[in-house]
Amino acid sequence: MALLPILTAPDPRLKKKSDAVASVDDETRQLMDDMLETMYAAPGIGLAAPQVGVLKRVIVLDIDREDTKTGPLFMANPEIVEASDEDAVYEEGCLSVPEHYSDVVRPARVTVRYLDRDGKRQELACEGLLATCVQHEIDHLDGILFIDHISALKRNMILRKLLKARKEKEREEADA
Repeated sequence: MALLPILTAPDPRLKKKSDAVASVDDETRQLMDDMLETMYAAPGIGLAAPQVGVLKRVIVLDIDREDTKTGPLFMANPEIVEASDEDAVYEEGCLSVPEHYSDVVRPARVTVRYLDRDGKRQELACEGLLATCVQHEIDHLDGILFIDHISALKRNMILRKLLKARKEKEREEADA
């Protein structure tokens, strides 16, 4: 397994739509394993392939908490096949938008269909944090960041701060 570099906004690769996975083969499983290790090290609870520069429809999640035991989930070609009319609001953050958080409104419950790590078709009913996380990560596969769900004013403020932080880091690295 390997730790992969996580792209941060406003990297243009984060805004691209990902391609479907033809099949879950050894290469896809290796990507899933590397993504999971990267996510844990970050630390985070979800990671999509575009966040590590791979434009494939692959996500990994692990929202294990004391009250929720799901274990890691590996999803290739995830798609939401059903969403509730009821909404939920969660404060979201993102490994590609470090140190920034905002309330996002999404359907409270979704059903997702996907291929698991063994290439078997699965369907999973999700609610609460898992529903939010699944929707957040699937958005990445379509080039959508959680900040695209908030006001333009707040989004632009966050992007300016991220760009400034990136420039400062590049300057420090050049001076070193």
